[in-house]
Amino acid sequence: MHPTLTPGTTLQNRYRVLQELGHGGFGRTYLAEDLGRFNERCAVKELEPQQGDQFSDKALQLFQREAAILYSIEHPQIPKFQAIFEENQRLFLVQDYIDGVTYRDLLNQRIQQGMAFSEAEVRQFLQQILPVLAHIHSKGIIHRDISPDNVMQRRTDSLPVLIDFGVVKEVVTRIQPPGTLSQATSVGKLGYAPSEQMQSGRAYPSSDLYALAVTAIVMLTGKEPQEIFDDVNLSWHLPSTLSPGLIQVLRKATSYRPGDRYQSVSEMAQALGAVGTAPGTAAASPPSQMRTVAVGRQYQPTRVGTPTQAPNYTAPVPIAEPASVWENPWAVAVIGGVLALLAALGGWTLVSLLNRTPAPTPVPSPEITLNPQPEPTAEPTAEPTPETSPVEYSQNLAIEPGSDRTVRGSLRSNETINYRLNAAAGQVLLARMTGEGVLITVLTPEGEPVDSSAQRVLNWQGTLPVDGEYILQLRPVQGLEQSDYELEVSLSAQPDPEATAEPEPEPSVEPPPTVEPPPEPAPAPNPDANVVEQRVQIPPGQTSVQVSGQVNQDRSRRYIVNAQEGQVLALDLPSVSGPVTLDVRFPNGELIPDASRVLSWQGQLPTSGNYIVDVSSPRPSNYVLTISAN
Repeated sequence: MHPTLTPGTTLQNRYRVLQELGHGGFGRTYLAEDLGRFNERCAVKELEPQQGDQFSDKALQLFQREAAILYSIEHPQIPKFQAIFEENQRLFLVQDYIDGVTYRDLLNQRIQQGMAFSEAEVRQFLQQILPVLAHIHSKGIIHRDISPDNVMQRRTDSLPVLIDFGVVKEVVTRIQPPGTLSQATSVGKLGYAPSEQMQSGRAYPSSDLYALAVTAIVMLTGKEPQEIFDDVNLSWHLPSTLSPGLIQVLRKATSYRPGDRYQSVSEMAQALGAVGTAPGTAAASPPSQMRTVAVGRQYQPTRVGTPTQAPNYTAPVPIAEPASVWENPWAVAVIGGVLALLAALGGWTLVSLLNRTPAPTPVPSPEITLNPQPEPTAEPTAEPTPETSPVEYSQNLAIEPGSDRTVRGSLRSNETINYRLNAAAGQVLLARMTGEGVLITVLTPEGEPVDSSAQRVLNWQGTLPVDGEYILQLRPVQGLEQSDYELEVSLSAQPDPEATAEPEPEPSVEPPPTVEPPPEPAPAPNPDANVVEQRVQIPPGQTSVQVSGQVNQDRSRRYIVNAQEGQVLALDLPSVSGPVTLDVRFPNGELIPDASRVLSWQGQLPTSGNYIVDVSSPRPSNYVLTISAN
C-alpha cells in the first residue's frame, strides 16, 4: 500500500492535492485543484491494488476501457469523469468535485433529532434520482452501489447527485492477481444490494432499483436494512403511516426475485407517478425538477429564464382587420358548391361499394387449413427453449436448539432455495413439508445428503453426525410450474451422552421395591427406541404452547415441562396422523396414575419440578401437542 499523498503534492504537473477526503476499500480520495482549469476544484481518487504494489499492463488497459465508458456519461447529477492516469506506479482517476453532503450524513442529523425523512421528501428524492438511473441504464451501465453513502445532496440546488460507481470497484476486483482474496470480492453494500448481485456478482437495472428502494426505506425509517428486513418471509417492515400507493411501489421494487421487480426505470417512475401525492404531503416539485421525471427518452431542456424571440413585425391595426370569409356571399357560394360535389361523389362511391359482389379473396385461406402437414414442423416447438435458467437462492434459518420454526414461500419450476442452519453433532433435526409440491433434501456441511433417506422427501428426521452448517434444499416436484410450501423445522437441544446411548428401561417401569404389593408396571416407551428430549418453556404472558414432531416404533419424543406446585397442567393432542399416545410422569420419573397411553390429560400438580411427557406411536405418525399450565 502506497503512502498517503501530502497536501501540496502535484500530480501530472496539474493536480495539486489540498487534503484527503476519505479512505475506503478501493483506495483514497483527495480534494485537489486543477491548475489547468483556473484552479477549479476536483476529486482525485487513487485506486490501490489489493495485493502487490502496482497494476499489470493488462489491468491498466481493462480499467482504461471501462473508464472510457464512464467518461461518456453526461448528466448534471453525475460527477464528470475527467481523466485517468498513472504516476509512480500508482493509478489515479479525476472527476468533478461535488460540494454537498451525503444523504447518510443528512439522515444521521435527522436521527439525532429523533426524526427521519418524510414521505413527501422521499417521493421528491425518488422523482429526482430516477432520471439519473434512466440515463446510465440507457448506456448499459449499472451503478451497483446505490446507498445513502453514495448519493449526495448538492448545496447549490439541493438536487441528489449519484457518486462512486460500483463499476470502478468491479474492475478493481476483476484485475486482482489470480487466487487473490480481497475484501472487494463482491460489489455492493450488504443489505442494499439484492441477493443475485451479492451471490453471483450479476447486476441488472432492477438491481439498481432494488438498492434505490432500500435507500428510500432507510431514509423513511432511520433504521439499517438488517433491522427492518424479515429474512424468513423475505419482506420489509414499512411504516404503517405511509400511503398505500408508495408501500406498493417499494414492495414491488424490493421483491426477492429479480423478475418480480420493476424491469426498468420507466416502469417504476410511471408507478410512482400513478400513486399521486399522499394526503398531507408537500406540494408538487417545482417545474424545473418535475421535468426530469419523464424517462424513457431524452428531452431537450428549455433554458429557464431565456427570453423569447423578440417579435420583428408591426402589430396590426384593428381597423385594418380583414372581414371574415363567411361574410363574402361569393365565397360562401363556391364553398357550398364544392361541398355538394364532394357529397355526390361520396354517395356514389358508397352505393358502388354496397352493390359490388364480394371478391373471392377468402379462397386461399382454406388451402392453408386443409394441409395439416406443416403443423408438426411449426416453430412452436422452440417455445420451451426460452425457459429461464435455473435460479438458486440461499437464506439463513435462525433456529435455536430446543425450538421450532415454520417458514412459508413459493417456488417456480426452475427455482431452488437453500435454508442454512448451524447445528451440532448429536442434535436431532426434524424437517417436515406441508403439501406435496415441494421436496426436501438435507445436506451435510460438506454438501452431501445426510443419508439415503434424506433426498427429495416430504419429511426427514435424524441425528446429525457432525458440527457445522447444514442445508435444507427445497425444490418443486418436476412438472409443476409453481408450488407453495410450508416448511416446519425443529432442532433438539444438545443431548447428553447418556441420552444418545441405547436407553435403559425407565426406572418407573419396574415397581418400586418398597411398595407392597408391587403395582402393575406402567407402559413406557419402547426401551429400544431413541428418545429425543426437548425442554419446553411457556413464554411469559402466555398460558400454553404448541409443539409438533414425528414419532415411530424406533423413535419417541420426550418433553420436559417445568411447573409449580398447585398449577393445573393440561396436555392435549388436537392433531395426529396415527396412533399417537402420551405418558405423563412425575419429576422423579414415576408414572402419574391414569396418565398412561392417553390422548389428553389434566391435573393439579402436587409438587414443583420438571414433569415428563413422552409421546410415542407404534408406527410413523405426525402429531401436534398443546401444553398449558395455569
